Amino acid sequence: MKTAGKILAALGILGLLGGLIVVSYSLIRPEPSNPNPKVDSETKAGLIRKANFAGTFYPAGGQELTTALDVFFVKTQKTVGAKPRILIVPHAGVNYSGLVAASGFKQLEGYEYSKIIILGPSHTSVFDYAAIFPEGTWETPLGSVNVDSDLASLLIDEEKNIKGDAPTHEKEHSLELELIFLQKSLKNFSIVPILVGNASGELLENLAEKISGNFDENTLLVISSDLSHYPDWQTANSVDGQTIKAILSGKEEGFVKTLDKEKEENFSNLETSACGSGAIRVALKVAEKLKIKDFQEIKYANSGDITGNKTKVVGYAAIVGLKDKLESPNLNLSSEAEKEALEIARKTLESYLGSGNIPSLVPVSSELQKPLGAFVTLTKNGNLRGCIGEFEPKDPLYKIIQRTAISAATKDTRFTPVGASELKNIEIEISVMTPREKIADWKAIRLGKDGVVIQKGLNSGTFLPQVASDTGWGLEKFLAELCSQKAGLPTNCYQDPGVTFYIFGALVFKE
Repeated sequence: MKTAGKILAALGILGLLGGLIVVSYSLIRPEPSNPNPKVDSETKAGLIRKANFAGTFYPAGGQELTTALDVFFVKTQKTVGAKPRILIVPHAGVNYSGLVAASGFKQLEGYEYSKIIILGPSHTSVFDYAAIFPEGTWETPLGSVNVDSDLASLLIDEEKNIKGDAPTHEKEHSLELELIFLQKSLKNFSIVPILVGNASGELLENLAEKISGNFDENTLLVISSDLSHYPDWQTANSVDGQTIKAILSGKEEGFVKTLDKEKEENFSNLETSACGSGAIRVALKVAEKLKIKDFQEIKYANSGDITGNKTKVVGYAAIVGLKDKLESPNLNLSSEAEKEALEIARKTLESYLGSGNIPSLVPVSSELQKPLGAFVTLTKNGNLRGCIGEFEPKDPLYKIIQRTAISAATKDTRFTPVGASELKNIEIEISVMTPREKIADWKAIRLGKDGVVIQKGLNSGTFLPQVASDTGWGLEKFLAELCSQKAGLPTNCYQDPGVTFYIFGALVFKE
């Protein structure tokens, strides 16, 4: 170990990001264990991206890596009280930035995420677009993680310079480093890896629009970026402090101005204030669109704090963007889109109930092309005549409206099917929904704002948010009726620890 320490001192800090790291197991390797990493091997699941930096940036053995991560996580604490939506963390070798990274990932524990977008810079390739790994799996010594090909396909847009490009990810470490921490912190998630090249402001805006438009309660955006590169320890602390302050403001414009100012000050040996500045800019744009305003610094350090060499250092920070309930821009439909959605529902019912045909309709409003869940509610003379919906679909909203309108009219088993002659007396209401979010305590439900799903085994029931407002029920009455009316369970089922609760938001409009 003394020999390794001397070698580390001789190498200096230039190895922090360039693919060279001394691992604390007396193992020194100048190149990744696979010098020619490949992602083009095919399986039935698609592309496989190997653990190209195991053995250099982090231990190659699964047990060794687990032990190393355990040490970092034991030294960290969970300090935030809301669900992280955005996480900014460093990507140097674990011996350098591991503790700072772990302090950020620690904040994810106890929350569920099904989709994680990992966004970072490329240190080895020069390109002017966003490169998305489109399908398949990523491997690490801790196991394999699936790429969410459905979400990736929604983000890819060739016309906007957002491309499916797996090969660009071959020799880049910035996203792989975050994956091992995600595997330590979470279970049952898929990923969409994205590298940002020399991106224009227009590209960053387009990517932020795509991400925010497909962001829900179960999505997390992870940004991979180190901070200042190669100034002395004192300068790094000063510059990184300004950069962190700009990020905490949540304003992309202010962040850009801060970076420009730091560049103009021409600090000695300062090559960049943030290698992932483009990715951070996307995160701040997404935050503004989703109204994520609470950014908190979890931990800061630089390599000089770890190695003792304070001549040339690299800065590391863990920062989280928090919000209890996500305000999705997807639910902000224009009045024109709402009107067209209702027209689609009625035309669909007229055609299907009259001739048995589902009309082929193409909406004018692009807002109806979003993959959103919806309920269609039919009433006649103020009385319920049918109500059926779908959560978290892959189809566009207008198709969900067509499908659920037909189901509400013909498949709600509480009522006889709606006849064509009745349509003139039927009023249509549409509830466009956010994805469901699992909650641990039914007392957290907000009457009139949250729709609720309860589930136990094969029994489940759903009440839309407006049910509480329409009936005037209190929370326990609301849940008792949900148990008995919709789920076929005892009225006090909500007190059963075996019952699972989900909540969702809804945008409601009607004829």
